[in-house]
Amino acid sequence: MTSPTTHPEATGAGGRTEPPIDPRLLPWIAFIRAHAAVYRRLDAELETEQALSLPDYDALVQLALAEGRRLRMSELAERMVLTRSGVSRLVDRLAAEGFVERVACATDARGAFAALTDAGFQRLRAASPTHLRGIDVHFLAGIPAADRDAFLRVLDGIMIASTAACESGREDPPAT
Repeated sequence: MTSPTTHPEATGAGGRTEPPIDPRLLPWIAFIRAHAAVYRRLDAELETEQALSLPDYDALVQLALAEGRRLRMSELAERMVLTRSGVSRLVDRLAAEGFVERVACATDARGAFAALTDAGFQRLRAASPTHLRGIDVHFLAGIPAADRDAFLRVLDGIMIASTAACESGREDPPAT
């Protein structure tokens, strides 16, 4: 497999060379490919060893980290990058297994919380060694220890820039 960062020109059918890829796309393509590869491996390991999907595990983590171990359904959807209907189906599935419960919002009749149950917290604890081992093997092994602080700063910078662009309503990218 070729790396988008080392081969900006692609060879098409019949051996012809395609136009070079815009260099701004190279980090994006590398990021998306890395994310997909790691995601697939972590999901497969959790499914095989724990009978738990990565989205299910992520929901349990998000709830465990939240104050009172509960989040509004809309906030859980945002944290997991899911639609409201997608998170609703996920919470229904976890609730059927006894790991999460829906709790009505006392101040908003239309609102609901997803709350982590004790069984859900125990399920998360049981699955965590598999997930953490996968993070070590499939993610952290690719980032030299000396580069991890810089990696975190880069990701934080991406989040800050994206948030600022959304809040300002800017649709055009900044001039490079």
